[in-house]
Amino acid sequence: MRRISGQIKDQLIQKALQRRMQQIDAAPSAAAAAASANAIPPEFYDFALQPGYQQVRLMREGGQKLGVDSPFFLVHEGSASAHSRIDGHEVLNYASYNYLDLAAHPRVREAAQAAIAAYGTTVSASRIVAGERPFHRELERSLAALYEADDALAMVSGHATNVSAIGHLLGPRDLILHDEYAHNSIVLGSTLSGAQRVPFTHNDLDALEALLRERRTKAERTLIVVEGIYSMDGDFPDLPRLLEIKQRHHAWLMVDEAHGLGVLGSTGHGLAEHFCVDPREVDIWMGTLSKTLSSCGGFIAGSQALIDNLRFLAPGFLYSVGLAPPLAAAAQAALEVMREEPERVARLQAVGHEFVARATALKLDTGTSSGHAVVPWIVGGSLHAVRLSALLLQEGVNVQPILYPAVPEKRARLRFFMSSAHSETDLERTFEAISRVLKTHPG
Repeated sequence: MRRISGQIKDQLIQKALQRRMQQIDAAPSAAAAAASANAIPPEFYDFALQPGYQQVRLMREGGQKLGVDSPFFLVHEGSASAHSRIDGHEVLNYASYNYLDLAAHPRVREAAQAAIAAYGTTVSASRIVAGERPFHRELERSLAALYEADDALAMVSGHATNVSAIGHLLGPRDLILHDEYAHNSIVLGSTLSGAQRVPFTHNDLDALEALLRERRTKAERTLIVVEGIYSMDGDFPDLPRLLEIKQRHHAWLMVDEAHGLGVLGSTGHGLAEHFCVDPREVDIWMGTLSKTLSSCGGFIAGSQALIDNLRFLAPGFLYSVGLAPPLAAAAQAALEVMREEPERVARLQAVGHEFVARATALKLDTGTSSGHAVVPWIVGGSLHAVRLSALLLQEGVNVQPILYPAVPEKRARLRFFMSSAHSETDLERTFEAISRVLKTHPG
């Protein structure tokens, strides 16, 4: 091999050095990189500066300055029904969804314990992967029978049930019309779907019809979503008219029965029973297991085509663990007790109506509540609602305030949830406490 001359070698070394220097010049220096990073405002990466946390911090600090304790995350001892224990003191409790007083019912507890003994505490994976357990299908058959539907599907979260079902069934070419007071899960599911989402004025079916006349023919599939009982106001929609509207406009109707099951109808079968209509006329029934059924989770009931679609393809079911054994067993037992003891439903309805009558006598604003299970006392501003909640707790009455942005600021309220276990004496004590509080804090 010929040896490279010293001059050529020097030239090659020089060129290599030049290339290396060019690479170094092209790359940002450590100082420049640091300066670039420092140019990013801390509110884009510091959790303490996020708008949500700032809102929580300001609320907390405002309450401290005004001497008002937070009414949220109070620690209850034992099972909460018509009565509960907070900080060692027994209180009348209006902050529980335990409508039919079944959460601590012996049959419900025994069913959950037996399920744990037989199947453990979890099914450990999604049902399509880990397989079915008998209690899954038993509960779903019972829920389907409740609504005279072909089938039902139970999921592990009521909120996720709405998000996943609506998000999966609709798409960008579709239209979703929902009541303006619809639950957050309905709004999020509609947003996830990519469909055009249009709220209509609360319980204003003329407004719904106007929107359908304007928009229905511009969409492929159209879904109307309402609730059986609205959790903030305690009222309900006109189901017979909704059925007529949805049929005329070839739309699907979905009814969220989270607060309607166990509450409406002579035997607690919900909105359809209340209006004496065929539940099969509603396309999609949704409900939760965490209220009347004293468990945790959600469900969809409807046609076999609907349920098969969700069972095999809905992300919230397909990619989530199956309902845990004690939860499914507890819900099944609660459903059986509800069927066997309809007097619980009658008692709940009587308590709610009596509560509204007493509130009206005191000139409290209960809005449009039907007096079944949810009764708001609309008091005005959020601060006033928090103060009243704190004062009533001192009087032995536990009721939660509902504040902006959950409701408009001028319609902040205390929200009373009834239980079939509330007695006449409980109501008397409650309104005596309200009367005492109003004397010192009228508004």
